[in-house]
Amino acid sequence: MRRYGNLWEQVCSLENIELAHRKARLGKSHYNEVRMVEEDPLKHLGDISSMLEEKTYSVAPYKVMWRREGKKIREIWKLPYYPDRIIHHSVMNVVEPIWKKELIRDTYAAIKGRGIHDGVRRVRKALDEDPEGTGYCLKMDVRKFYQSIKPHIQKEAFRRKIKDVSVLWLLDLIADSAPGVPIGNYPSQPIGNLVLSPLDHWLKEVMKAKYYFRYCDDMVILGSDKEWLHFLRGMVELQLKEIELDLKKNWQVFPIESRGLDFLGYRFWHTHTLVRKSIVRNFKKKYRAHKASSIAAYNGWFCWADTGNLRNKYKWRNKNGRIQFISPRAVG
Repeated sequence: MRRYGNLWEQVCSLENIELAHRKARLGKSHYNEVRMVEEDPLKHLGDISSMLEEKTYSVAPYKVMWRREGKKIREIWKLPYYPDRIIHHSVMNVVEPIWKKELIRDTYAAIKGRGIHDGVRRVRKALDEDPEGTGYCLKMDVRKFYQSIKPHIQKEAFRRKIKDVSVLWLLDLIADSAPGVPIGNYPSQPIGNLVLSPLDHWLKEVMKAKYYFRYCDDMVILGSDKEWLHFLRGMVELQLKEIELDLKKNWQVFPIESRGLDFLGYRFWHTHTLVRKSIVRNFKKKYRAHKASSIAAYNGWFCWADTGNLRNKYKWRNKNGRIQFISPRAVG
């Protein structure tokens, strides 16, 4: 496996740090720290370049917050915009394309050019083209995935692809800044992908799991033999133990036709695809509250599923090739 060196000069370059600032500030132009950098970018971004070159950077203390996501309350770890988040983007600009080369085709989180709807296409293709080979599903995820990835496991993953000692110094600083991988950090999802990449390759290349799909730590394997899927589940547990992770106890093996596959915000059968019930429920609440801008955001979800019944009940139309919802007031 190729390991990459001579990357540090690229990480520290003012051009790369300027790009990192442009990416990190998206949606955050109102932040005081962003405004401070924009008042004198040459000075502030130059200071970041110097602190990297001289290795005087240290990770700031995290601010820990809690955010409700449906029924779950998620712990979010937040760093200052300057210099930390700019520095995170600076190093990820360089190493993320290298890490991406290691990933299998059917992992979708935080990968440019992929994402949820790329995954939907791939799952749908497998179900359509091979109904017999996709009769059963093994669905599983990792217990407290990001929080459980220990710093030394992250460092081992970094060293599979990177040999530049200065880049590793910075990545190790990020790994040591928290007991696990902090949810809210820009590098967190790529690090999660990198840590699980050996498991992905083992499933595809050693165990010959033809229909294996992963989004973050949500894993789906389709097959024709439920006993084989039960066997794979046990083997996955052993593989995860090697990197000090545990499979969540709610894993399931079930026939697709009787239950459908709930994955990526959709429910899949061989004959059709529906949007997940919780998403439809939230859409209905906003529709009835006449929140037109919020309603429009659901276009991207509904156009990838069989939504005839929703169309008939909630009245939207296709205009110039784009779905538009009719105002709830017009429906009455």
